[in-house]
Amino acid sequence: MSRLEQQLALLIELDQLKSVLRRTRVKSAEGRLENSAEHSWHVALMAILMEEHANEPVDVARVVKMLLLHDIVEIDAGDTFVYDAVASAEQEEKELAAAKRLFGMLPEEQGRVLFELWLEFEAAESADAKFAKALDRLIPMLLNYHNDGQSWQEHGVTREQALTINKRIGLGSEVLWEKAQQVIAEATEKGWLKA
Repeated sequence: MSRLEQQLALLIELDQLKSVLRRTRVKSAEGRLENSAEHSWHVALMAILMEEHANEPVDVARVVKMLLLHDIVEIDAGDTFVYDAVASAEQEEKELAAAKRLFGMLPEEQGRVLFELWLEFEAAESADAKFAKALDRLIPMLLNYHNDGQSWQEHGVTREQALTINKRIGLGSEVLWEKAQQVIAEATEKGWLKA
């Protein structure tokens, strides 16, 4: 297969991400679940808008790439609800296998570069990855809040769970972590998160 054919094959494969449903509902279409492709687009735009709030200088183009790539593994592995500790523990292995398959569809050097970027996001040790992870955690919280705590209520999420799972936001952006804590406090007051 030619280089172009390999790239096009992955491109068509990526269309499946539009069918992977998340637990969060979109704000613009009441009742409809968000899909992973929409989430990736939304959080990538968030990186462009929120770059100034990163704890450290970041390369926003790299952050956007990470965010556009980070969930493609859900084509094979599915989406895992961040508050489901058992499923989350099993997800890592599934996602790694999916990343190897999907990036393996590309020409070798291109696939390797993108796979390494995906691994960097997963490890969340670089400034770019910490900021990308912070945004990835924050956007579902904001959607939940603006949907009256929909998925938190449906799954019985507690204030403590929300604080524990989302505290990593602070590693990428203290400013956004302060906002997240405010959202959690208000959602608790409104009864959307269990106290």
